[in-house]
Amino acid sequence: MSVHRQAIRTARRVVVKVGTTALTTPSGVFDAGRLAVLVEAIEERMRAGSDLVIVSSGAIAAGIEPLGLSRRPTDLATKQAAASVGQVALVNAWSSAFAVYSRTVGQVLLTAHDIAMRVQHNNAQRTLDRLRALHAVAIVNENDTVATNEIRFGDNDRLSALVAQLVGADALILLSDIDGLYDSDPRKGNARFIPEVAAQGDLDGVVAGAGSHLGTGGMASKLSSALLAADAGVPVLLAAAADAGAALSDASVGSVFAPRPERMSARRFWVRHAAESHGALTLDDGAVRAVVNQRRSLLPAGITEVAGQFHGGDVVDLRGLDGQTVARGVVAYEASELAAIIGRSTPDLPAELRRPAVHADDLVAL
Repeated sequence: MSVHRQAIRTARRVVVKVGTTALTTPSGVFDAGRLAVLVEAIEERMRAGSDLVIVSSGAIAAGIEPLGLSRRPTDLATKQAAASVGQVALVNAWSSAFAVYSRTVGQVLLTAHDIAMRVQHNNAQRTLDRLRALHAVAIVNENDTVATNEIRFGDNDRLSALVAQLVGADALILLSDIDGLYDSDPRKGNARFIPEVAAQGDLDGVVAGAGSHLGTGGMASKLSSALLAADAGVPVLLAAAADAGAALSDASVGSVFAPRPERMSARRFWVRHAAESHGALTLDDGAVRAVVNQRRSLLPAGITEVAGQFHGGDVVDLRGLDGQTVARGVVAYEASELAAIIGRSTPDLPAELRRPAVHADDLVAL
């Protein structure tokens, strides 16, 4: 067994993402029996000593039958209505399944905005930590009743990677109808299975597709999310829900994604992947080299252009003269204040403005 599978097998704190297709029949009807089988495997892992947080899709699918719909809706309003009805059924199903083992569940509904804003981000972190301390199982889902882009893209795959970082997880397990990573669609034949992604070169030639008619998170979404979590230092296992027992017990199935050697701090991860950008700064070539290659602070002298309306403490993109984003960081000035001093060397500035535009400690190269 590889060292990364061993790390997942022995991980103390684990985030498990359950896809829509893992909870529904082929016709799209929510199946409580499938959920019960998953909970049995999750319970065995918890009894072995691991703390688990569950990121569960399926709210829209769970609302299809109660609303008398014949298929998954395509318009936003009906999706949100189905999510509103289905979320109740979904969390009740999780609650009933865990009640068999005398466990209490707690529902945590998030949007990308909650993760992007630092205050809400910290509040979500505290809530999840407290639920775990109280021995309740957190069931996390996107708040599809108010979200927009979250319904159309990702199907909770990206959310699960963000939650893994949020709770300081030791492993992320993605369960769906896909038994691992292939270099092309295995349903079309001649696809090569990829058991482990240890370096970028392992993905050469991989073609990832979109989602199914039941969920929105296809292989492209799972691959992107697995790489995001791995970049944060979290090992990832991509496996089929039908193999949940093996995935959760010894990680002997599916495809594993090796984490970066050093875990990224929560703040740097938030700046790089989760925070919403409020503007952009264009840097001259010298400033790009200082920021990217030397990990130095960005000074006003190296900025050629300011775009957007932002305040001190907001996250902004840092771009080269070619328009490519090379880094992100927490800006120390508001937009109008910074625009008035760009291109000027530090000794020429008033004493109160002699500080970096973005300090090295608040800057992450991409």
